[in-house]
Amino acid sequence: MQTSGGRNAGGAANQTLSESEIVEAALRVVRQDGVEKLSMRRLSRELGVSPMAPYYYVADKRELLDLVATAALAGVRKPTRESGPWQQRLRELVDQIDEKLRKHPGLGDVLIEQMLGKQLDLIGAVMEILSDAGFDDRAVLSAYATIHTYLFGRSRVNPRDRAALADATLPDAMARAVKHMGDLRGRYSYDFGMDVLISGLEAQLVRRQEGCVS
Repeated sequence: MQTSGGRNAGGAANQTLSESEIVEAALRVVRQDGVEKLSMRRLSRELGVSPMAPYYYVADKRELLDLVATAALAGVRKPTRESGPWQQRLRELVDQIDEKLRKHPGLGDVLIEQMLGKQLDLIGAVMEILSDAGFDDRAVLSAYATIHTYLFGRSRVNPRDRAALADATLPDAMARAVKHMGDLRGRYSYDFGMDVLISGLEAQLVRRQEGCVS
């Protein structure tokens, strides 16, 4: 089965649904129930169509997630070497991906599963920047994993249900800090984390160049 053009098993085009409708419906399910609950049947209910209708467009859940990831990340530009130092290029690239995550809540959970499927060009772009910075191949992989975990997994730090925190007696430092829990999904927290991450990478690079890290 093919995703482009909405072809059914007999090869005839089916125009009932658009690709954007499928992507947005899948992301709504992810936002509401989590990526693990996304299925072709659940998608059909979200779209208000028969259980077989999504199969005109995608063969299974994995292909659906590939479609969502590809469509949602469309338009991300890879900075060139001429556009600035590696820190600037890395931040520019990650900022673009973060903008897509903000536009499509729930996308992070999809991308945790799918980045090694259809987004190899973006992974390669991040790794190329890190390699240009002077990291060896082993460090490039670890640095990418750190960026990946922060970028796509940080939303899980901010629980949707905060009732347990509201009812608990918290240590003083924690009680003061959790008043700002809403910041975890905002720009302040993102900028703070990226500044820490890039500063940490710079420090690691200096240590490696001085021969302090094996």
